[in-house]
Amino acid sequence: MTAGLVGRTALITGSGPGIGAAIATGLARAGLDVVLLARSADQLDETAKTIRASASSVEVRIVTTDLTKDNQRTTAIDDLLSGGQVDVPINNAATVEPLGARTTISPAQLWQAFENDLIRAGRGVRRALAEAVRDAVRTGRLAPGTRLPSSRRLAADLGLARNTVADAYADLVAEGWLTARRGSGTLVADRMITRPILARSAAQLSGNPCYDLIPGNPDLTAFPRAAWLKATRRALAAAPDDAFGYGDPRGRPELRAALADHLARARGVYVSPEHILICAGVSHGLQILSAVLAGRGARNVAVESYGPDRYCGLLGAAGLKTLPLPLDTHGTDPVPPLGTEAVLLTPAHQFPVGTALQRDRRTAVVDWARRTGGLVLEDDYDGEFRFDRQSVGALQGLDPDCVVYLGTASQTLAPGLRLAWMALPPTLAEEAVAAKGQIDSCEVFSQLTMAEFITSGAYSRHIRAARRRYRDRRDALVTALAQHAPKVRVIGTAAGLHTVLGLPPGTEQQVLQSATRHGLKVAGLSRYRHERSLNAMADALVVGYGVPSDAAWPQALSALVRILS
Repeated sequence: MTAGLVGRTALITGSGPGIGAAIATGLARAGLDVVLLARSADQLDETAKTIRASASSVEVRIVTTDLTKDNQRTTAIDDLLSGGQVDVPINNAATVEPLGARTTISPAQLWQAFENDLIRAGRGVRRALAEAVRDAVRTGRLAPGTRLPSSRRLAADLGLARNTVADAYADLVAEGWLTARRGSGTLVADRMITRPILARSAAQLSGNPCYDLIPGNPDLTAFPRAAWLKATRRALAAAPDDAFGYGDPRGRPELRAALADHLARARGVYVSPEHILICAGVSHGLQILSAVLAGRGARNVAVESYGPDRYCGLLGAAGLKTLPLPLDTHGTDPVPPLGTEAVLLTPAHQFPVGTALQRDRRTAVVDWARRTGGLVLEDDYDGEFRFDRQSVGALQGLDPDCVVYLGTASQTLAPGLRLAWMALPPTLAEEAVAAKGQIDSCEVFSQLTMAEFITSGAYSRHIRAARRRYRDRRDALVTALAQHAPKVRVIGTAAGLHTVLGLPPGTEQQVLQSATRHGLKVAGLSRYRHERSLNAMADALVVGYGVPSDAAWPQALSALVRILS
């Protein structure tokens, strides 16, 4: 067998059973298109079927040529791949047979493509070879104990430098895929064989692009890489030596001080740096608070009728029962029933319904906390992104002694930073720190960078730019629906990274199925309903417009409008 790479195409001759077929299939699974070269297509049918069965997303072609010298073992293309001179003329056209079609190309066209782009060795080939063997072992095409050809022999067969093959073997031995013993050669290691299941959506099978409109994530292509890198350099240059130790479990003091100032200006949160606790996400914060509440003997926490089910799961894991709050035409009625020790709310932009908590209800829930000694857990979801007016201040500002404020960088920057914070009442701070543990679980470099990012003004500039971007996307969505799907109602305030689209009664599941066929990932409103809620809203979609990039958003919007019109 001889093989070589032409750009992203693997050229393989003389493929047969055993290692040749396994290598060919592995190259295809690595994402390379495969051209099988032989005098007769019959010689390669089985190899082609094997490749197509396990890597159907790549192109597999069989190329046959008629030569004037029948005693040649390989074709003129073989000579090219092995570096020899091309002294065998090809008189007739090469027949290229792709899946389900037949086309014709000339030998001159093949020669020109190979001459311009032929790659015989290098790190790209080494990686492809290693991945081919790795995949053959993983899927069982190379059984445990199989002896592989020597690096010298395989290099000669593939037309590669011996060092390239030897290095690939060494990588696989180090990873545990192969074993090598002096005198015994290189063998496939004993491993559990796993066959990957490639789940494909209807959109992928039909060739349609996929667009993620699930709410909750921002546009990650808009992450301010240059500004973040600049802040990282400045933060590391100024960081004291003790910053690289275990540190205060509350988080770096630089970040807590920066947050105290920023939250006071941007969200009306009043808290001292000593009472801010850095955590690895709002879910992490709720885990900490659940432990504190359970430790105080709490049994019940009121939650909104519609919300993320993972929050209820976190509370339930601490032994707390979640009680759904009533829902009416004005939104959530936030005053909990008797016997409730805490209430969890998203007052700025309720997730997922999209309404803001009304002023009288904001006052009522704080009065409840003062009167009963209960706690209000305020998830400031989308608090930075109000489009039609200035953002309403956080609920915490009404009474910092009975409201716990939770904020995060997951929507404003990126969830991968794993940065969130809690502004705690003074009476709760020590218990929360103890529940978190004595070793800070949040990576220090991101904390230092975030502190610099905030104090330099880069964070505020980024939020303003993001607010304009998401406002424009929501405006485009509202305009498109008014023109092409006037029966669809936009529900909720002009804010955040998602909106709710009211549908005709009984159509939610039908629209979701249509969205899947058209390559759209969207969520139905019903999936967020609390299992014990007595209130049920009408059919609706929850559409997140944060994830697609600026380039992908127009196509995603067009696809959404098509299924709704």
